[in-house]
Amino acid sequence: MFAKSLFYGTVPRMDTVISPVKKEERVKIDVRSGDTVRVYQKVIEKGKTRLQAFEGVIIAVKHGKEAGGTFTVRTTLSGIGVEKIFPLYSPLIDKIEIVRRSKVRRAKLYFIREKAAKAVRRQLRNAKLMNISTEDFAEKEQEEVEETPAQDDTASETPEVTETPTEEVTKDEAVEETPAESVEKPEE
Repeated sequence: MFAKSLFYGTVPRMDTVISPVKKEERVKIDVRSGDTVRVYQKVIEKGKTRLQAFEGVIIAVKHGKEAGGTFTVRTTLSGIGVEKIFPLYSPLIDKIEIVRRSKVRRAKLYFIREKAAKAVRRQLRNAKLMNISTEDFAEKEQEEVEETPAQDDTASETPEVTETPTEEVTKDEAVEETPAESVEKPEE
């Protein structure tokens, strides 16, 4: 009775939760392990709010649909596995879209982490060894700079000169003429 007089009205019930999130929508979406989802998250930068999408596979759903429920989304960005844990009823989540629903036989798909790592190792094993460095590109850029004539005001006044074709050995032809023994091959 003390609480009733303190609030000057009726006492709020304990099961009533005041939240900016529409709980019914989040319950109806029914996210499960194996679903490919796109989560739109509100990001606040310099006083402005924007939406950022994160798309991946749900590998775990914890605590179901209760107030503290979370789901873990995993994706690969630039060859690196990234996982984010989203609270189901977070006000920072604007929208959850289910892109694809897969049939899985596990509640937690943590084995995908090792499976993805094995696939990356297998791809690296099958990759060709390339002997390319940044110095090669620097040499090509230097040659291009040397070949282009300098632009002067006097250049427009000079008459055009036609060149006669001469036999020149290009860099590609010179590489083809070198014997195979002189080219070093990396050891495997």
